[in-house]
Amino acid sequence: MSQQQLGRRSLNPAGGDPVPSGAGSPPARFVGRLGSVGCLAAGYAVFQFLFQTLPDSLGGETAKYLVSGVSGLGTGVAAWLAAALLRARGAAAAGSAAPAAEPAPAPGPLPQVLTAAYDTLAGQVSVVDDPARGRLTGWAHSLGESAPSLPTPVGTAYGLHCVLELGAPDGRLSTGELVDTLWRLRLPGGGWSARSQGSEARPEVTALVLGALARAGVSGDRLAQEVARCTGAFTRGADPAGRASTHVVTTVLRGLLRAAPHADVLPELREALVDGALSDDQREHLRCWGYRLDPPHGPASSLHTAQAVVALDRAARVLGETAGARAAREDGVRWLLACAERHHHACRDLENLREEVRRPRPDDPARHEVLNVRHFTAAWVVRALLSPGAREVARRDGLDAVRRERLDGAVAAVWAAQSEGIWLWGRSDSTDLRQPMWMTYQGLSALRAHAVWMYQPDRPAPLQ
Repeated sequence: MSQQQLGRRSLNPAGGDPVPSGAGSPPARFVGRLGSVGCLAAGYAVFQFLFQTLPDSLGGETAKYLVSGVSGLGTGVAAWLAAALLRARGAAAAGSAAPAAEPAPAPGPLPQVLTAAYDTLAGQVSVVDDPARGRLTGWAHSLGESAPSLPTPVGTAYGLHCVLELGAPDGRLSTGELVDTLWRLRLPGGGWSARSQGSEARPEVTALVLGALARAGVSGDRLAQEVARCTGAFTRGADPAGRASTHVVTTVLRGLLRAAPHADVLPELREALVDGALSDDQREHLRCWGYRLDPPHGPASSLHTAQAVVALDRAARVLGETAGARAAREDGVRWLLACAERHHHACRDLENLREEVRRPRPDDPARHEVLNVRHFTAAWVVRALLSPGAREVARRDGLDAVRRERLDGAVAAVWAAQSEGIWLWGRSDSTDLRQPMWMTYQGLSALRAHAVWMYQPDRPAPLQ
Protein backbone atom coordinates (compact mmCIF):
# COMPACT_ATOMS: atom_id res chain seq x y z
CA MET A 1 0.00 0.00 0.00
CA SER A 2 1.41 3.38 -1.02
CA GLN A 3 2.05 6.23 1.37
CA GLN A 4 -0.70 8.19 -0.36
CA GLN A 5 -3.16 5.36 0.25
CA LEU A 6 -2.21 5.41 3.90
CA GLY A 7 -2.90 9.15 4.00
CA ARG A 8 0.72 10.14 4.71
CA ARG A 9 1.40 13.29 2.64
CA SER A 10 4.46 15.54 2.25
CA LEU A 11 4.28 18.67 4.37
CA ASN A 12 6.10 20.62 1.62
CA PRO A 13 4.42 19.78 -1.67
CA ALA A 14 6.82 21.88 -3.76
CA GLY A 15 9.79 19.94 -2.48
CA GLY A 16 13.05 21.21 -1.00
CA ASP A 17 13.69 22.68 2.39
CA PRO A 18 10.91 24.61 4.08
CA VAL A 19 11.20 28.41 3.75
CA PRO A 20 10.88 30.37 7.01
CA SER A 21 8.05 32.86 7.17
CA GLY A 22 9.26 36.39 6.33
CA ALA A 23 12.70 35.26 5.08
CA GLY A 24 12.08 36.90 1.72
CA SER A 25 11.23 40.44 2.95
CA PRO A 26 13.62 43.35 2.02
CA PRO A 27 14.67 44.15 5.63
CA ALA A 28 15.44 40.49 6.24
CA ARG A 29 17.52 40.27 3.06
CA PHE A 30 19.48 43.45 4.04
CA VAL A 31 20.22 42.18 7.53
CA GLY A 32 21.15 38.79 6.18
CA ARG A 33 23.65 40.28 3.73
CA LEU A 34 25.01 42.59 6.41
CA GLY A 35 25.46 39.68 8.80
CA SER A 36 27.10 37.60 6.08
CA VAL A 37 29.76 40.34 5.52
CA GLY A 38 30.88 39.97 9.10
CA CYS A 39 30.21 41.99 12.24
CA LEU A 40 33.78 43.32 12.50
CA ALA A 41 33.84 44.31 8.86
CA ALA A 42 30.55 46.16 9.16
CA GLY A 43 31.72 48.03 12.25
CA TYR A 44 35.06 48.96 10.62
CA ALA A 45 33.28 50.25 7.50
CA VAL A 46 31.09 52.55 9.62
CA PHE A 47 34.16 53.75 11.55
CA GLN A 48 36.05 54.65 8.33
CA PHE A 49 32.99 56.31 6.81
CA LEU A 50 32.35 58.55 9.82
CA PHE A 51 36.02 59.38 10.39
CA GLN A 52 36.38 60.60 6.83
CA THR A 53 33.13 62.58 6.69
CA LEU A 54 32.96 64.19 10.15
CA PRO A 55 34.17 67.84 10.06
CA ASP A 56 37.36 68.89 11.85
CA SER A 57 35.34 71.47 13.76
CA LEU A 58 33.73 68.61 15.79
CA GLY A 59 36.44 68.88 18.37
CA GLY A 60 39.68 67.74 16.85
CA GLU A 61 40.97 64.42 15.63
CA THR A 62 40.51 62.76 19.01
CA ALA A 63 36.81 63.51 19.02
CA LYS A 64 36.44 62.18 15.47
CA TYR A 65 38.17 58.93 16.53
CA LEU A 66 35.91 58.62 19.54
CA VAL A 67 32.62 59.21 17.69
CA SER A 68 33.60 56.98 14.76
CA GLY A 69 34.82 54.20 17.02
CA VAL A 70 31.72 54.12 19.19
CA SER A 71 29.46 54.16 16.12
CA GLY A 72 31.41 51.40 14.42
CA LEU A 73 31.37 49.23 17.56
CA GLY A 74 27.59 49.76 17.96
CA THR A 75 26.97 48.91 14.33
CA GLY A 76 28.97 45.69 14.60
CA VAL A 77 27.12 44.55 17.74
CA ALA A 78 23.76 45.43 16.18
CA ALA A 79 24.60 43.48 13.01
CA TRP A 80 25.63 40.43 15.04
CA LEU A 81 22.44 40.52 17.13
CA ALA A 82 20.19 40.99 14.10
CA ALA A 83 21.79 38.08 12.22
CA ALA A 84 21.52 35.83 15.27
CA LEU A 85 17.86 36.76 15.69
CA LEU A 86 17.13 36.02 12.04
CA ARG A 87 18.83 32.62 12.30
CA ALA A 88 16.81 31.76 15.41
CA ARG A 89 13.54 32.79 13.77
CA GLY A 90 14.35 30.75 10.70
CA ALA A 91 15.15 27.65 12.73
CA ALA A 92 11.92 27.96 14.71
CA ALA A 93 9.85 28.41 11.56
CA ALA A 94 11.51 25.43 9.92
CA GLY A 95 10.84 23.30 12.96
CA SER A 96 7.14 24.18 13.01
CA ALA A 97 6.73 23.73 9.25
CA ALA A 98 8.49 20.39 8.98
CA PRO A 99 8.75 18.53 12.29
CA ALA A 100 11.12 15.62 12.41
CA ALA A 101 9.42 12.45 11.25
CA GLU A 102 8.58 10.16 14.15
CA PRO A 103 9.90 6.63 13.80
CA ALA A 104 7.29 4.11 12.64
CA PRO A 105 5.79 2.21 15.58
CA ALA A 106 7.09 -1.28 16.08
CA PRO A 107 4.67 -4.00 15.01
CA GLY A 108 2.50 -5.45 17.74
CA PRO A 109 2.75 -9.04 18.95
CA LEU A 110 -0.11 -10.40 16.79
CA PRO A 111 2.03 -10.98 13.65
CA GLN A 112 4.47 -13.06 15.70
CA VAL A 113 1.59 -15.09 17.14
CA LEU A 114 0.16 -15.76 13.66
CA THR A 115 3.58 -16.75 12.34
CA ALA A 116 4.20 -19.05 15.31
CA ALA A 117 0.79 -20.69 14.83
CA TYR A 118 1.49 -21.38 11.16
CA ASP A 119 4.94 -22.77 11.95
CA THR A 120 3.49 -25.14 14.55
CA LEU A 121 0.70 -26.32 12.24
CA ALA A 122 3.20 -26.90 9.43
CA GLY A 123 5.58 -28.71 11.77
CA GLN A 124 2.94 -31.03 13.19
CA VAL A 125 0.92 -31.88 10.09
CA SER A 126 0.64 -35.66 9.63
CA VAL A 127 1.15 -37.32 6.27
CA VAL A 128 0.06 -40.96 6.40
CA ASP A 129 -0.33 -43.51 3.62
CA ASP A 130 -3.48 -45.37 4.61
CA PRO A 131 -3.96 -48.76 2.86
CA ALA A 132 -7.71 -48.24 2.47
CA ARG A 133 -8.03 -44.50 1.89
CA GLY A 134 -4.74 -43.50 0.33
CA ARG A 135 -2.53 -40.58 1.28
CA LEU A 136 -3.92 -38.53 4.18
CA THR A 137 -2.61 -35.07 5.09
CA GLY A 138 -4.01 -33.36 8.14
CA TRP A 139 -4.15 -33.34 11.91
CA ALA A 140 -5.56 -35.38 14.72
CA HIS A 141 -8.08 -33.85 17.12
CA SER A 142 -5.30 -32.25 19.14
CA LEU A 143 -1.78 -31.01 18.54
CA GLY A 144 1.04 -32.76 20.33
CA GLU A 145 -0.39 -36.27 20.04
CA SER A 146 1.96 -39.19 19.56
CA ALA A 147 3.31 -39.35 16.00
CA PRO A 148 2.40 -40.40 13.46
CA SER A 149 -1.16 -39.38 14.27
CA LEU A 150 -3.86 -40.44 11.86
CA PRO A 151 -5.69 -37.31 10.60
CA THR A 152 -9.29 -37.06 11.73
CA PRO A 153 -12.21 -35.20 10.13
CA VAL A 154 -12.58 -32.79 13.06
CA GLY A 155 -8.87 -32.01 13.43
CA THR A 156 -8.31 -31.63 9.69
CA ALA A 157 -11.42 -29.49 9.17
CA TYR A 158 -10.33 -27.08 11.90
CA GLY A 159 -6.77 -27.19 10.54
CA LEU A 160 -8.10 -26.23 7.11
CA HIS A 161 -10.00 -23.35 8.72
CA CYS A 162 -6.74 -22.25 10.41
CA VAL A 163 -4.81 -22.32 7.13
CA LEU A 164 -7.51 -20.25 5.44
CA GLU A 165 -7.54 -17.82 8.39
CA LEU A 166 -3.74 -17.43 8.21
CA GLY A 167 -3.67 -17.08 4.44
CA ALA A 168 -1.26 -19.98 3.72
CA PRO A 169 1.82 -17.74 3.24
CA ASP A 170 3.94 -20.50 1.73
CA GLY A 171 3.72 -24.02 0.31
CA ARG A 172 4.31 -25.99 3.49
CA LEU A 173 0.56 -26.51 3.86
CA SER A 174 -1.60 -27.19 0.82
CA THR A 175 -5.31 -26.49 0.98
CA GLY A 176 -5.78 -28.88 -1.95
CA GLU A 177 -4.23 -31.78 -0.02
CA LEU A 178 -6.34 -30.99 3.03
CA VAL A 179 -9.51 -30.90 0.91
CA ASP A 180 -8.63 -34.24 -0.69
CA THR A 181 -7.98 -35.75 2.74
CA LEU A 182 -11.38 -34.67 4.06
CA TRP A 183 -13.05 -36.37 1.10
CA ARG A 184 -11.07 -39.56 1.72
CA LEU A 185 -12.11 -39.51 5.40
CA ARG A 186 -15.81 -39.82 4.55
CA LEU A 187 -17.58 -42.75 6.13
CA PRO A 188 -18.64 -45.66 3.86
CA GLY A 189 -22.25 -44.48 3.93
CA GLY A 190 -21.28 -40.83 3.45
CA GLY A 191 -20.84 -38.01 5.91
CA TRP A 192 -18.35 -37.61 8.73
CA SER A 193 -18.21 -38.24 12.47
CA ALA A 194 -15.82 -37.60 15.34
CA ARG A 195 -13.51 -40.47 16.18
CA SER A 196 -15.44 -41.08 19.42
CA GLN A 197 -18.75 -41.41 17.56
CA GLY A 198 -18.19 -44.60 15.61
CA SER A 199 -19.23 -45.39 12.06
CA GLU A 200 -22.45 -43.36 11.77
CA ALA A 201 -22.30 -39.83 10.37
CA ARG A 202 -23.32 -37.05 12.70
CA PRO A 203 -24.86 -33.77 11.49
CA GLU A 204 -22.66 -31.43 13.53
CA VAL A 205 -19.41 -32.99 12.28
CA THR A 206 -20.69 -33.30 8.71
CA ALA A 207 -21.76 -29.65 8.69
CA LEU A 208 -18.38 -28.62 10.13
CA VAL A 209 -16.52 -30.42 7.34
CA LEU A 210 -18.89 -29.16 4.66
CA GLY A 211 -18.42 -25.59 5.87
CA ALA A 212 -14.63 -25.93 5.74
CA LEU A 213 -14.77 -27.44 2.24
CA ALA A 214 -17.06 -24.67 1.01
CA ARG A 215 -14.78 -22.02 2.50
CA ALA A 216 -11.86 -23.62 0.65
CA GLY A 217 -13.70 -23.24 -2.64
CA VAL A 218 -15.29 -26.64 -3.24
CA SER A 219 -18.31 -26.17 -5.48
CA GLY A 220 -21.88 -26.54 -4.31
CA ASP A 221 -22.50 -29.25 -6.90
CA ARG A 222 -19.77 -31.40 -5.43
CA LEU A 223 -21.11 -30.87 -1.91
CA ALA A 224 -24.78 -31.38 -2.80
CA GLN A 225 -24.99 -35.10 -2.10
CA GLU A 226 -23.37 -34.78 1.32
CA VAL A 227 -25.60 -31.80 2.14
CA ALA A 228 -28.66 -33.90 1.34
CA ARG A 229 -27.44 -36.72 3.60
CA CYS A 230 -26.77 -34.26 6.42
CA THR A 231 -30.14 -32.53 6.25
CA GLY A 232 -32.04 -35.77 5.75
CA ALA A 233 -30.59 -37.22 8.95
CA PHE A 234 -31.07 -34.08 11.02
CA THR A 235 -34.74 -34.30 11.91
CA ARG A 236 -36.52 -34.54 15.25
CA GLY A 237 -37.42 -38.12 14.50
CA ALA A 238 -33.96 -39.24 13.39
CA ASP A 239 -31.86 -37.20 15.83
CA PRO A 240 -33.93 -35.86 18.75
CA ALA A 241 -30.85 -35.33 20.94
CA GLY A 242 -29.13 -33.26 18.26
CA ARG A 243 -32.19 -31.17 17.48
CA ALA A 244 -32.57 -30.35 21.19
CA SER A 245 -28.92 -29.22 21.55
CA THR A 246 -28.11 -25.54 21.08
CA HIS A 247 -24.53 -26.43 20.22
CA VAL A 248 -25.51 -28.98 17.57
CA VAL A 249 -28.19 -26.82 15.94
CA THR A 250 -25.96 -23.74 15.75
CA THR A 251 -23.06 -25.81 14.36
CA VAL A 252 -25.24 -27.32 11.63
CA LEU A 253 -26.77 -23.94 10.84
CA ARG A 254 -23.38 -22.21 10.48
CA GLY A 255 -21.92 -25.01 8.35
CA LEU A 256 -24.87 -25.21 5.97
CA LEU A 257 -25.05 -21.43 5.60
CA ARG A 258 -21.60 -21.74 4.00
CA ALA A 259 -22.04 -25.00 2.11
CA ALA A 260 -25.71 -24.79 1.03
CA PRO A 261 -27.08 -21.27 1.56
CA HIS A 262 -30.30 -22.15 -0.33
CA ALA A 263 -31.07 -25.33 1.60
CA ASP A 264 -34.73 -25.66 2.60
CA VAL A 265 -33.82 -26.73 6.13
CA LEU A 266 -32.10 -23.43 7.04
CA PRO A 267 -35.23 -21.38 7.87
CA GLU A 268 -36.51 -24.32 9.91
CA LEU A 269 -33.30 -24.48 11.96
CA ARG A 270 -33.34 -20.73 12.47
CA GLU A 271 -36.89 -20.83 13.82
CA ALA A 272 -36.03 -23.78 16.08
CA LEU A 273 -33.19 -21.69 17.50
CA VAL A 274 -35.46 -18.68 18.03
CA ASP A 275 -38.16 -20.79 19.68
CA GLY A 276 -35.57 -22.33 22.01
CA ALA A 277 -34.63 -19.02 23.65
CA LEU A 278 -35.45 -18.52 27.33
CA SER A 279 -36.20 -15.42 29.41
CA ASP A 280 -33.69 -14.55 32.14
CA ASP A 281 -35.24 -12.73 35.10
CA GLN A 282 -31.73 -11.94 36.38
CA ARG A 283 -31.11 -9.69 33.39
CA GLU A 284 -34.30 -7.75 32.85
CA HIS A 285 -36.08 -10.76 31.33
CA LEU A 286 -33.93 -10.55 28.21
CA ARG A 287 -33.97 -13.61 26.00
CA CYS A 288 -30.87 -15.78 25.94
CA TRP A 289 -30.02 -19.46 25.48
CA GLY A 290 -29.11 -22.46 27.57
CA TYR A 291 -27.52 -25.70 26.42
CA ARG A 292 -30.91 -27.14 25.37
CA LEU A 293 -33.53 -25.75 23.01
CA ASP A 294 -36.27 -27.90 24.56
CA PRO A 295 -37.33 -27.82 28.22
CA PRO A 296 -35.54 -28.15 30.52
CA HIS A 297 -33.30 -25.54 28.89
CA GLY A 298 -30.74 -25.47 31.65
CA PRO A 299 -29.31 -22.26 33.11
CA ALA A 300 -28.75 -19.16 31.00
CA SER A 301 -25.37 -19.51 29.32
CA SER A 302 -23.15 -16.84 27.78
CA LEU A 303 -21.50 -19.53 25.65
CA HIS A 304 -24.72 -20.78 24.09
CA THR A 305 -26.12 -17.25 23.82
CA ALA A 306 -23.01 -16.18 21.90
CA GLN A 307 -23.29 -19.23 19.62
CA ALA A 308 -26.93 -18.41 18.91
CA VAL A 309 -26.18 -14.72 18.22
CA VAL A 310 -23.43 -15.64 15.74
CA ALA A 311 -25.64 -18.19 13.95
CA LEU A 312 -28.65 -15.86 13.77
CA ASP A 313 -26.52 -12.95 12.58
CA ARG A 314 -25.12 -15.04 9.71
CA ALA A 315 -28.57 -16.36 8.88
CA ALA A 316 -29.89 -12.80 8.69
CA ARG A 317 -27.31 -11.91 6.05
CA VAL A 318 -27.94 -15.05 3.97
CA LEU A 319 -31.67 -15.63 4.41
CA GLY A 320 -33.00 -12.26 5.43
CA GLU A 321 -34.55 -11.88 8.85
CA THR A 322 -38.01 -12.25 10.32
CA ALA A 323 -39.20 -9.90 13.05
CA GLY A 324 -39.09 -12.70 15.61
CA ALA A 325 -35.54 -13.72 14.68
CA ARG A 326 -34.37 -10.11 14.86
CA ALA A 327 -35.93 -9.55 18.26
CA ALA A 328 -34.40 -12.74 19.68
CA ARG A 329 -30.96 -11.98 18.25
CA GLU A 330 -30.99 -8.41 19.57
CA ASP A 331 -32.09 -9.58 23.00
CA GLY A 332 -29.20 -12.03 22.99
CA VAL A 333 -26.76 -9.19 22.28
CA ARG A 334 -28.26 -7.08 25.07
CA TRP A 335 -28.05 -10.03 27.43
CA LEU A 336 -24.32 -10.41 26.69
CA LEU A 337 -23.83 -6.69 27.37
CA ALA A 338 -25.68 -6.87 30.69
CA CYS A 339 -22.96 -8.64 32.68
CA ALA A 340 -22.82 -6.88 36.04
CA GLU A 341 -19.30 -7.91 37.07
CA ARG A 342 -16.55 -5.32 37.25
CA HIS A 343 -13.62 -7.19 35.69
CA HIS A 344 -14.63 -8.51 32.29
CA HIS A 345 -11.40 -10.32 31.44
CA ALA A 346 -12.13 -12.96 34.08
CA CYS A 347 -15.87 -12.77 34.75
CA ARG A 348 -18.19 -15.75 34.93
CA ASP A 349 -19.53 -14.99 31.45
CA LEU A 350 -16.12 -16.04 30.06
CA GLU A 351 -15.73 -19.35 31.89
CA ASN A 352 -15.03 -22.30 29.60
CA LEU A 353 -17.70 -24.98 29.61
CA ARG A 354 -18.07 -28.69 28.98
CA GLU A 355 -21.18 -30.53 27.93
CA GLU A 356 -22.20 -33.98 26.72
CA VAL A 357 -24.32 -34.86 23.70
CA ARG A 358 -25.82 -38.30 24.34
CA ARG A 359 -27.38 -40.34 21.56
CA PRO A 360 -28.56 -43.98 21.40
CA ARG A 361 -25.94 -46.18 19.76
CA PRO A 362 -27.03 -47.42 16.33
CA ASP A 363 -25.91 -50.98 17.10
CA ASP A 364 -27.46 -51.06 20.58
CA PRO A 365 -30.19 -48.45 21.28
CA ALA A 366 -30.16 -49.40 24.96
CA ARG A 367 -26.69 -47.91 25.24
CA HIS A 368 -25.60 -44.35 24.53
CA GLU A 369 -22.89 -42.74 22.49
CA VAL A 370 -21.45 -39.80 24.44
CA LEU A 371 -19.79 -36.87 22.72
CA ASN A 372 -17.82 -34.70 25.15
CA VAL A 373 -17.76 -31.11 23.93
CA ARG A 374 -15.52 -28.40 25.34
CA HIS A 375 -16.25 -24.75 24.66
CA PHE A 376 -13.85 -21.78 24.44
CA THR A 377 -16.36 -19.26 25.78
CA ALA A 378 -14.30 -16.07 25.47
CA ALA A 379 -13.69 -16.65 21.75
CA TRP A 380 -17.42 -17.09 21.14
CA VAL A 381 -18.22 -13.90 23.05
CA VAL A 382 -15.69 -11.98 20.93
CA ARG A 383 -17.25 -13.30 17.73
CA ALA A 384 -20.75 -12.46 18.91
CA LEU A 385 -19.89 -8.90 19.98
CA LEU A 386 -18.02 -8.27 16.72
CA SER A 387 -20.96 -9.35 14.59
CA PRO A 388 -22.53 -6.57 12.48
CA GLY A 389 -25.83 -6.98 14.30
CA ALA A 390 -24.21 -6.54 17.71
CA ARG A 391 -22.50 -3.34 16.59
CA GLU A 392 -25.82 -1.97 15.37
CA VAL A 393 -27.65 -2.86 18.60
CA ALA A 394 -24.95 -1.20 20.73
CA ARG A 395 -24.97 1.93 18.59
CA ARG A 396 -28.77 2.22 18.61
CA ASP A 397 -29.04 1.62 22.37
CA GLY A 398 -26.18 3.97 23.27
CA LEU A 399 -24.09 1.05 24.55
CA ASP A 400 -20.96 1.46 22.44
CA ALA A 401 -18.77 2.07 25.50
CA VAL A 402 -20.26 -0.95 27.28
CA ARG A 403 -19.73 -3.13 24.23
CA ARG A 404 -16.11 -2.03 23.93
CA GLU A 405 -15.50 -2.77 27.62
CA ARG A 406 -17.02 -6.27 27.35
CA LEU A 407 -15.17 -6.91 24.10
CA ASP A 408 -11.82 -5.79 25.50
CA GLY A 409 -12.23 -8.16 28.43
CA ALA A 410 -13.12 -11.11 26.20
CA VAL A 411 -10.19 -10.42 23.87
CA ALA A 412 -7.83 -10.27 26.86
CA ALA A 413 -9.09 -13.68 27.97
CA VAL A 414 -8.59 -15.11 24.47
CA TRP A 415 -5.06 -13.74 24.32
CA ALA A 416 -4.16 -15.11 27.75
CA ALA A 417 -5.12 -18.67 26.76
CA GLN A 418 -2.46 -19.03 24.05
CA SER A 419 1.24 -19.77 24.09
CA GLU A 420 3.21 -19.00 20.91
CA GLY A 421 0.11 -19.07 18.76
CA ILE A 422 -1.36 -22.33 20.10
CA TRP A 423 -4.29 -22.33 22.50
CA LEU A 424 -4.23 -24.55 25.55
CA TRP A 425 -7.10 -26.12 27.42
CA GLY A 426 -6.81 -25.77 31.21
CA ARG A 427 -4.40 -28.12 32.94
CA SER A 428 -7.00 -29.17 35.49
CA ASP A 429 -8.97 -30.89 32.75
CA SER A 430 -8.13 -34.05 30.82
CA THR A 431 -4.65 -33.99 29.30
CA ASP A 432 -5.99 -35.58 26.08
CA LEU A 433 -7.16 -32.23 24.74
CA ARG A 434 -4.57 -29.81 26.02
CA GLN A 435 -3.96 -28.33 22.54
CA PRO A 436 -7.21 -28.95 20.66
CA MET A 437 -7.28 -27.87 17.03
CA TRP A 438 -10.70 -26.29 17.40
CA MET A 439 -9.47 -24.05 20.21
CA THR A 440 -6.54 -22.75 18.18
CA TYR A 441 -8.83 -22.00 15.25
CA GLN A 442 -11.32 -20.18 17.45
CA GLY A 443 -8.55 -18.18 19.14
CA LEU A 444 -6.94 -17.20 15.83
CA SER A 445 -10.30 -16.29 14.33
CA ALA A 446 -11.29 -14.12 17.29
CA LEU A 447 -7.99 -12.23 17.45
CA ARG A 448 -7.83 -11.65 13.72
CA ALA A 449 -11.43 -10.38 13.60
CA HIS A 450 -10.70 -8.03 16.50
CA ALA A 451 -7.51 -6.75 14.85
CA VAL A 452 -9.38 -6.01 11.61
CA TRP A 453 -12.10 -4.19 13.55
CA MET A 454 -9.52 -2.12 15.46
CA TYR A 455 -7.44 -1.16 12.39
CA GLN A 456 -7.41 2.59 11.80
CA PRO A 457 -4.97 4.26 9.36
CA ASP A 458 -3.25 7.42 10.60
CA ARG A 459 -5.21 9.49 8.11
CA PRO A 460 -7.95 8.64 5.66
CA ALA A 461 -6.72 8.06 2.13
CA PRO A 462 -7.47 10.96 -0.23
CA LEU A 463 -10.45 10.58 -2.50
CA GLN A 464 -9.45 9.61 -6.04
